[in-house]
Amino acid sequence: MPLPSPIDTRKLRIRCLHVLLAFGTAVSLAACGGDDDDNGNPSTPPPAAQESATAQLALLASTDLHFNVRSYDYFKLAEDPSYGFERTATLIREARKAFPNSLLVDNGDTIQGTALADYEAQVEPIPCGQQLSMYKAMGVLQYDAGTLGNHEFNYGLPFLNQALGGGLNVEGVDASKRCAGPGFPMALANVKSVKTNETLLPPYVILDREITATQEDGDTVKLPIKIGLVGLTTPGIMNWDKRHLQGKVTVEGGLEAAQRYVPEVRAQGADLVFVLLHGGMSDAQYSSDMENPGLYVAQVPGIDGLVMGHQHGVFPDRGTNPAYKFNGVDNQAGLVHGVPAVMPSSWGKALGVIDYALKWDGAKWQLDRSKTKVELRNILTGKNSQGANQYVAADAAVAAAVEAQHNAAIEYVKTPIGDSDFRMSTLFADVGDPGAIQLVNQAQQSYVSQYIQDNLPEYASLPVLSISAPFKAGFQGGSDYTDVAAGDLAIYHAADLYLYPNTVYAVKVNGAELKLWLENAALRFNQIDPAKAEDQWLIKDTKTGQVPPGKSPFAGYNFDMFTSADIQYEIDVTQPEGSRIKNLRYRGEPVDGKEFIVATNNYRAESSARYILGDGKEFDIVYASPDANRDVVINYIKAHPHITRAENGSARSWRFTPVNTAGAVLFKSGKNALGVAQEAGLENVSLVTADDGSGEERAVYRIDLSQD
Repeated sequence: MPLPSPIDTRKLRIRCLHVLLAFGTAVSLAACGGDDDDNGNPSTPPPAAQESATAQLALLASTDLHFNVRSYDYFKLAEDPSYGFERTATLIREARKAFPNSLLVDNGDTIQGTALADYEAQVEPIPCGQQLSMYKAMGVLQYDAGTLGNHEFNYGLPFLNQALGGGLNVEGVDASKRCAGPGFPMALANVKSVKTNETLLPPYVILDREITATQEDGDTVKLPIKIGLVGLTTPGIMNWDKRHLQGKVTVEGGLEAAQRYVPEVRAQGADLVFVLLHGGMSDAQYSSDMENPGLYVAQVPGIDGLVMGHQHGVFPDRGTNPAYKFNGVDNQAGLVHGVPAVMPSSWGKALGVIDYALKWDGAKWQLDRSKTKVELRNILTGKNSQGANQYVAADAAVAAAVEAQHNAAIEYVKTPIGDSDFRMSTLFADVGDPGAIQLVNQAQQSYVSQYIQDNLPEYASLPVLSISAPFKAGFQGGSDYTDVAAGDLAIYHAADLYLYPNTVYAVKVNGAELKLWLENAALRFNQIDPAKAEDQWLIKDTKTGQVPPGKSPFAGYNFDMFTSADIQYEIDVTQPEGSRIKNLRYRGEPVDGKEFIVATNNYRAESSARYILGDGKEFDIVYASPDANRDVVINYIKAHPHITRAENGSARSWRFTPVNTAGAVLFKSGKNALGVAQEAGLENVSLVTADDGSGEERAVYRIDLSQD
């Protein structure tokens, strides 16, 4: 059996130094530092429990579920067994059978990410007395605790307050509100309310549990254990959701918060201390705003286990080319500076499991670190006789718990809004096809232009441009591309064209800054040596092994591009980073000395300036819209319902600088897709391998850089 669930009042206590929020969970409380159990009896174990004993305890962890309750793609209106919490649930049930003593935790980025999430937050907001479908599904498995990721803040603090059950004492929020909540306690140690100067949530929880142990004579006995959990999120929330958080909360670095609270949890008597870090690992020098500080947090004394996330990666990675090859990281053992650690992928694809061997000496617990085992259990189980991927079965109880809301979201996204005469795809956006990006840029440009004309006459003389990126660019596999078939267009197609719930921002830049922006986007590509006879990979992508040693990947959603005949430029991939943008012109003239308004999104405008313009630099934001980019795209299609390639999908702003290469230049994309490139006019693309053998539905293509 698992440890008693968070809705079971037996032996469950949460201690903290802050007022505990009401999360809709029946728990009994004790004063900080108290040692009484739920009945007021001393916690000294009875004589039988004072004998030495051994036990196993498994920490089970999910992360970055992103509201993927069902194995269902709302953008394709189709089942997709390669992800989904309903399959993670099967792994959880299997793990609980293997480990009678277990603790189940979630590491954040849980309540945003699908059309169902947007439906419950923005379209038909969930009532206060009803749980979010994601939390309702998690309730089927009875989670013990969790923390928040950056995307928990995407819908604003009032919505977060409701989703968590109320009680957030922060400016602009009704702290007295009490709602259904997640059904399990949350901890968050590095975000403070400006209003109270206290942490927004309890910085940690301590769970009093009983576990089954085996005495030396073979008898089993129930013994008490205290488990502390400290929650941390990424400081990037202050940039990415600045419009929601500025002046209302502050963020402390992950390392500093861990150094503050881990010893405090130990002092409260915790036998085991786990850190739930919504962040991954980087070996860059530490700073308090570091997005992925796992390598440093693990070095804080007193941590028995580390759950990581945010990067959508895997750890431990026992493959041939693991992503985390830093000093202090042991992929085989699953250790970060000696601390057992997991990062269980994303979207419910895997479950992190840390199996601890415990020794009871009659008074306290000790870890036998030599017997600790770390693993990821994947929903992908192998291939069938036809070579197709096989996955664990879905958990029927999870599907049933959300069926009504799932169906309501499907009906919503089916709402028709227009039609298209071509296939809008990002399958070949990396090599020049603007088919799924131009429409987004047109919608953003039209929206910002109109606003400036109506409200900002001081900028009316400046050209308005729009920039966007292929938000789905194959990271999750060969089917992870925007791909909207010709024919009728519905709301779910617009959601596929613009994946995230960002809002439209407009920034003023000069010609030099515009070039820096595009140089940053060109980091997507490896440097190609024209004289090299061997094959070379064009795109930096760790998922496909295309990143040379010493180089970092560059996500497709950061590959910003213009798609307008007004602005033209070349990308010379034979040149080093920072020197690739050539012949940048606006209406045939150099951009030097000119100023522009660029329509973009809040993430790019608020948090990307230091990467694009340099450390310490900020964009000049002229308009921070409250309207979502996705809604702007939907409204644009409604106003221009007949979408055509000629008007909305063929304007190429950029090209590769022509160069002859001695060897082949290769890239990967989805299978059976060469026709998409051909229809987009990319005659320099050819198929090399129909299946790259990865099991991720990828094919290998060649691009002839000598052809335009």
